[in-house]
Amino acid sequence: MGTPDFAVGILDHLVKSNPNIVGVVTAPDKPAGRGKKLHSSAVKLYAEKHSIEVLQPTNLKSEEFQADLKRLDPNLIIVVAFRMLPKMVWDYPEFGTFNLHASLLPKYRGAAPINWAIINGEKETGVTTFFIDEEIDTGKIIDSKRIPIEANDDVESLHDKLMVLGAKLVHETVKSIQNGETEAVSQTHEKSFKPAPKLTKANTKIDWQQSAQDIVNFVRGLTPFPTAWTELEMNGEILKIKILKVEAKFHHRSNKVGSSYYDKEKKSICVAVEDGLILIKELQFPGKKRMPAQALVNGMGWENEYNFV
Repeated sequence: MGTPDFAVGILDHLVKSNPNIVGVVTAPDKPAGRGKKLHSSAVKLYAEKHSIEVLQPTNLKSEEFQADLKRLDPNLIIVVAFRMLPKMVWDYPEFGTFNLHASLLPKYRGAAPINWAIINGEKETGVTTFFIDEEIDTGKIIDSKRIPIEANDDVESLHDKLMVLGAKLVHETVKSIQNGETEAVSQTHEKSFKPAPKLTKANTKIDWQQSAQDIVNFVRGLTPFPTAWTELEMNGEILKIKILKVEAKFHHRSNKVGSSYYDKEKKSICVAVEDGLILIKELQFPGKKRMPAQALVNGMGWENEYNFV
């Protein structure tokens, strides 16, 4: 059970390791683009290419899906980046249902673990397999694998590394369940563990009052999707722009937080923060393509009174 590209990497590894995959469950097709044509999930496209039966229920409790589940009669369900399952589904298989989560549980439970690990400046993360229960990401842990977060990692690069790592872990977890070697351990429930809530318009806006390093981590943790954004005061207008690549320069601040100027030598738009400067390398204006700061400034210029808020 899964939907996005991350789940495809795990499914592909399973297909190549040759277990008996009786079916794939994924999200219904959704309209997208200007023509609102129906688009299939990445998992569906992969499954169809490999002649695996695909189910796309809108309601996992429906009689139709329950009949399909009984017909396929899986003895194990694997969940990767899907939605919450009702007990009648996860409790059906003889060997249970396990989930692959892209964090070292119990840290970063929730919808966006890869993003928040980078945003919070973690030095390592990983993947965890656990048996699903009534709550979200709280079931007994089967196994996990760790990986360092490099200074230049963004969401895209870390996503790809965790997909490869997760594929290996899922394969090992399937084998351990198959061989009766699984020893699942209950998770601890400490309030100090950071969550990974869904990313929204509100929590993806840059706070220029933060430190330079925190802002760098914030942008990395949202690039290339869903992207950090900010507001820019420009010629009496407030523009919403996306920020995609930045660097930090640490020194005693001399300018007002949010004030900006263009540095020709560094080919960057420089924004004053509490402990130095943020050098914007790539950004995107409304209705424009993503572009280097130098290209943007060459086309439209840059005035020192432009302020980020």
